[in-house]
Amino acid sequence: MAFGITRHELQVWKNEVASGKVAFLTHYWQDDRFPECYTVTKVGCNNKEKLLKWGAQYGLKPEWIDDHPGLPHFDLLGERQVAILQQENEYEQLRKLIQRKKAGSLK
Repeated sequence: MAFGITRHELQVWKNEVASGKVAFLTHYWQDDRFPECYTVTKVGCNNKEKLLKWGAQYGLKPEWIDDHPGLPHFDLLGERQVAILQQENEYEQLRKLIQRKKAGSLK
């Protein structure tokens, strides 16, 4: 379940993904499969080959793609999430992540 983002943020991300850009969206997230994670960064691109190539440089496996129609993306969690955001110079996404951690006892 996703929460903590605006419709505008989501629409911007969807538009960037649709345009073939590798786009990032960080938000609160809750999933029983990952009880230790409270945020996720979705990294999407509608050009699946481009997304696969991007993910390979970080050791992301092709089978990890969430192949949502028109919005294929990787879900980044935990330490990998932070490390990739830092390497990609995604400071705005990191700022959101840090703010959300400060808002509560988020991991």
